[in-house]
Amino acid sequence: MRAGDSAYATLLAEIQSGRLAPGAVLGEVEQSARLGVSRTPLRAALARLIADGLVARVSPRMTVVTAVDGDDIRALFVVRRALEETAARLAAASSDAPSFAELADAFDEARLDGDAARDAYYALIARFDQALDAAADNDHLTAALRSVRTHLVRVRGLARDQPPRLAASVAEHALIARAIATGDSDLAAHATHVHLHNALVSILESIESAPSSAPTAHATTREGAA
Repeated sequence: MRAGDSAYATLLAEIQSGRLAPGAVLGEVEQSARLGVSRTPLRAALARLIADGLVARVSPRMTVVTAVDGDDIRALFVVRRALEETAARLAAASSDAPSFAELADAFDEARLDGDAARDAYYALIARFDQALDAAADNDHLTAALRSVRTHLVRVRGLARDQPPRLAASVAEHALIARAIATGDSDLAAHATHVHLHNALVSILESIESAPSSAPTAHATTREGAA
């Protein structure tokens, strides 16, 4: 992996996980030394993060991690809703639709008791997203979803664990997958809409109820409840 790509991957993971919190200063000298790369690949990595909207330049040699607030999250979900509802409709009308029956069964059988079970559930969601992208078969839509998901990992990390929401998310994903499998485009889109509404409400409630002095204290890259 090239030095710039490695630096980008490391900084991205740290921002998404909350290890680099909103407002964290990323000085070129300090980050070059910490990551073991020269200034040129570091600048390339920071340029990519700026394009992602995850950091902002405040001086020629310093950038900061951008903040995330309720308005940002609501705006992100407006885009997410439009993209994922469209993807669900396209998937339900595709020749790949029947394959989602296996995913629906897997969601029905998913368990959340213990870290290993939850890790398996998060992996199942990743499989569902990959299948959705493949079935939608639209490179522009997939590219837009990839950008949204980059921010979603960070948003999910700002929310605290909520077991009841996680359990509800399992059932919601099962319904979406089943609707796609049966070719019901309207139900697939509606079920996606309901799922995203519930996810947004949960995330906003989690953030608003978290201690303001440490908004990222419980950060995680797991992707279940949303």
